[in-house]
Amino acid sequence: MAAFNQQSNPDQRPLTAKIQPDGRALSLKDCEAAGGYRAVRRALGTMAPGDVTQLVKDSGLRGRGGAGFPTGPKWSFVPMGDNAPRPKYLVVNADEMEPGTFKDRLLLEGDPHQLIEGVILAAYAIQADISYIFLRGEYVLAEQRLATAIAEARGAGLIGKNILGTDYSLEVHLHTSAGRYICGEETALINALEGRRANPRSKPPFPQVCGLRGKPTIVNNVETLCNLPHIVNNGTEWFKGLSLTPNGGTKIYGVSGKVKRPGLWELPMGTTARTILEEHAGGMRDGLKLRAIIPGGASTDFLLESQLDVAMDFDTVAKAGSRMGTGTMIVLDDQTCPVGMVHNLMRFFASESCGWCTPCREGLPWVEKILEAMERGEGQPGDLEQLSRHVTALGMGLTYCALAPGAMEPLGSGLKHFRDDFERHIRDKRCGWS
Repeated sequence: MAAFNQQSNPDQRPLTAKIQPDGRALSLKDCEAAGGYRAVRRALGTMAPGDVTQLVKDSGLRGRGGAGFPTGPKWSFVPMGDNAPRPKYLVVNADEMEPGTFKDRLLLEGDPHQLIEGVILAAYAIQADISYIFLRGEYVLAEQRLATAIAEARGAGLIGKNILGTDYSLEVHLHTSAGRYICGEETALINALEGRRANPRSKPPFPQVCGLRGKPTIVNNVETLCNLPHIVNNGTEWFKGLSLTPNGGTKIYGVSGKVKRPGLWELPMGTTARTILEEHAGGMRDGLKLRAIIPGGASTDFLLESQLDVAMDFDTVAKAGSRMGTGTMIVLDDQTCPVGMVHNLMRFFASESCGWCTPCREGLPWVEKILEAMERGEGQPGDLEQLSRHVTALGMGLTYCALAPGAMEPLGSGLKHFRDDFERHIRDKRCGWS
C-alpha cells in the first residue's frame, strides 16, 4: 500500500493515526482502546441530531470526494421531524474510480472502524434508518475488512436496534459495486444501488429530498465521513486549526507518476503542491524533470511547474485555474508525451460514459479517435480546432452530468499548455518522444 507519515504527531493526522505500519486493521477492541467510538457515545448520549449537523457546519468540513461541497449544509436539506418521509438513507461513496486516486482505499483497508463511526454520526445527524457502503468491486481486501468491522460493531451494539441503549437504530449494509466511473455521480450511484442502469438522474428533485427508493438520501465520500469522529471529539476550532488555509482540517494528498516515492500523506489542508511533490514524494526520479501536474485526479486541469507553490485547497487551486478534486496529483515528466497522456485519459473517459446524453456518448469517442489517429501519425491539420470545439461543446451545463466536462479539463488545458506537442504530432507524423 502507499506510504504515509507515521512519524508525525497523531493529533495532527487524525485520519491516519490508527493505521498500522504492518498493514493490519485494528480489531474493535483495539480500536476502542485507541479512542474509537468515543464520538458516537458522546453524540448519542449528549447531543441532539441538529447539534451534530450544526457542529459539522461550524467546522467548515467540505466533501473530500472531489466537488468540495460543504457537508453540514448538504445535510440540512434533508427533511427532519416526525412528518419526514421514512426510511431515510445514508450512502457512502466508496467506489473511488477516479484515475490517479487511491486515498479512500488506505482508509478502508487501514481503519474500517473509523469509517463506520463516521457513518453512525452522519446517519444520526440526519436520522437515517439505513446506511449502504457502496464499495468498488476491485477493493477485495477492503471488502473483507469492512465486513469484519461491521459484524464486530453489530455484535457490540454499535449498529442495529437501539444503539448503546438509546432510541436510535441504524442498519449498515455493505454493497459491492459492479464498477463504473459514472457511479461517482451520486444519482447514478443511487440508480446502481437500486439495481438499475447507472445513469444520472435529472435534478431537481435532489437526493436529499428524493433519493434512494424515492426517500431522503445523503451520499458522502469515505474521507469526508472519516473526519466526523474527530470533529465531534475535538471541536470546530481544533479542526480549523489543523489547516493552513480557511478550508479546515487535514487532507490525504497523493502523488503518482515518475517520482521517487509515490504514495499518500495526511497533511494540513493548504500544503503546497511543491511541498507534497518535493518533500514527501521525494521529487522526480533521477534524470527526469517535472513538466506539469494534474492536481486532483484525472478530471482536473494541468498546472505547470511555475504554479507548484499553490496551496492545495479547494479555493486556491480554483483560482489557479484548476480544481483540487481528490487531492491526488498525477505527474507529467519531460520524457512523457503529453498527447499520449491526454489520449490515455480520453480513452478511459470515453469507455466510461454511460451513454445517457448525446454530447458525452458521441463526443468523447470522437475525441479519443482523433487523438488515436494523431498518435499513429495520421493527424490532420484541422484536428486541433476540432478538439477545441469539443472542449467547448462538452463543457459544464451542456451535458447531463459532469463526466464529459471533467474529461475536457485535461484536454482543454493540455491544448493550451502543450500546443507545440500537439502540432508536432500533426506536422511530423510522429511523437517527439518515440
